[in-house]
Amino acid sequence: MKPTYPGEERDKEYIEFIVDQVKAGSTQSFEILIHAFEKQIYRYCYCILKSREEAEDAVQDVFIKVYQDIQLYQRQVSFSAWLHKVAYHQCLDRIRKQSRWQRLILHYKEQQPAQYVKDTNPDIDQMLNQLNTEERNLLLLKVVEQYSFEEIGQIMDVKPATLRKKYERLRKKLIQQKNTEGGMKHGQVVKPG
Repeated sequence: MKPTYPGEERDKEYIEFIVDQVKAGSTQSFEILIHAFEKQIYRYCYCILKSREEAEDAVQDVFIKVYQDIQLYQRQVSFSAWLHKVAYHQCLDRIRKQSRWQRLILHYKEQQPAQYVKDTNPDIDQMLNQLNTEERNLLLLKVVEQYSFEEIGQIMDVKPATLRKKYERLRKKLIQQKNTEGGMKHGQVVKPG
């Protein structure tokens, strides 16, 4: 049985079972983990690194690191959140090694129908590109990946209360930027028009 949606409650138990098998030395079970999460981790790494090649390399490094450190994983946080934490730190290491900070692009466009993507406003992309790496990562994990502040705190090594405040400030900042350019609907940033 292969999980169809990593992160769903019924699949969390299955993933934990697979993780236990990997801890016991099963390479076949590790392959199941890779297949369950590789696309999700690739999208996440791509959003941080903004390069297909860099993201592909990062994903390989992430799964190597996970395999090496699987014994360190504890169930205090979901495996998915722990995996994203490993990916987050691998991406930051890559950025540091390359001595450059690349812009983060949200992958929500990849998940939207083509018609919706055509209707998106390039001004929103411009606003996102003005955010620093931490702000973009927080936005990605909260809005796109839909993690709780507690899980994001585990991933980013920041207290959940701090993240809530940062998220609220970030939300207000984006709304204020959009208001100066025109266009709000129900407190959400929308395309002016």
